[in-house]
Amino acid sequence: MIAYVIRRCLLAIPTLLAITMISFVIIQLPEGDYLDRKIQQLEEQYGDSSSLARVEELRVRYGLDRPMPVRYAKWIWGFVRGDFGESFEYEREVNELIWERLAFTVLISVASLLFTYAVAIPLGIYSATHQYKWSDHLLTFLSFVGMSLPAFLVALALMVFAFEVFGVPLFGLFSSYYEGAPWTWGKFADLLKHLWIPVVVVGLNGTAGLMRIMRGNLLDVLGQPFVLTARAKGLAERVVVFKHAVRIAVNPLISILGMSLPTILSGSAIVSIVLGLPTVGPLLLKSLLSEDIYLAGTLITMLSVLLVAGNLLADIALAWVDPRIRYE
Repeated sequence: MIAYVIRRCLLAIPTLLAITMISFVIIQLPEGDYLDRKIQQLEEQYGDSSSLARVEELRVRYGLDRPMPVRYAKWIWGFVRGDFGESFEYEREVNELIWERLAFTVLISVASLLFTYAVAIPLGIYSATHQYKWSDHLLTFLSFVGMSLPAFLVALALMVFAFEVFGVPLFGLFSSYYEGAPWTWGKFADLLKHLWIPVVVVGLNGTAGLMRIMRGNLLDVLGQPFVLTARAKGLAERVVVFKHAVRIAVNPLISILGMSLPTILSGSAIVSIVLGLPTVGPLLLKSLLSEDIYLAGTLITMLSVLLVAGNLLADIALAWVDPRIRYE
């Protein structure tokens, strides 16, 4: 098992390098660069180029006067050392821009994953063990509704609901009083008050889909011969379901877990824009539109690291849950 983990970690290095190369090139595929668009904006604003004296200085400062392979090598070497470069759009170090946003993004993503699995697995088990009853039909209907509703529409509906019921506009992650304020217990409580809406919205589609998967897998397992044998031996139905059937039926959900974190991170961009959340989704979108190569490349690389790490953790968890699986 240890050898398997080490081998996967070593294989992740060339995979991440390939992702960074492809991303770095694709971001710059449109003609021109950030400074070319900046020049155009200034000329449209002022009608001449008198305010563009710093353009060449900025071009040298950001390394845009060098060939693309040289820029990539310089950026990736700095990335390894923790220096992610400077953002064109914000004229600040990428480090300063992403860490706080990344922390909030991971918080929302992990909370959404916990919400998704904590709700989907029990409901899927209940639906499978009560097949074709009215409760099963109701859960099936709700799951289809949950999978079909756009996340941004759910976000808007929950915002209206929270305002009508609680009388507080839950926009963003903090109330206006705590924006930019130092951390206190009051600010933490205010964060928790705002956090449930993005967690529910981001996790809703995944919850509905995973519930259907869990139901289908468990129904397949409950029809297998070893389950019939366990029942014939007189084991309690609760023991048959939870000790024998669920342990096997949950395996695909663990495999899906490795793909869930980056999917939630990338899929919550629109929700973050609607709810005004300080996450990496809107920042990544804006950096791609403006060809802010160092900021966009850093965010894409970090999402790729989460994807690789999530798959590795899912494989380890799968081997731990199912003793039939062994990696040599």
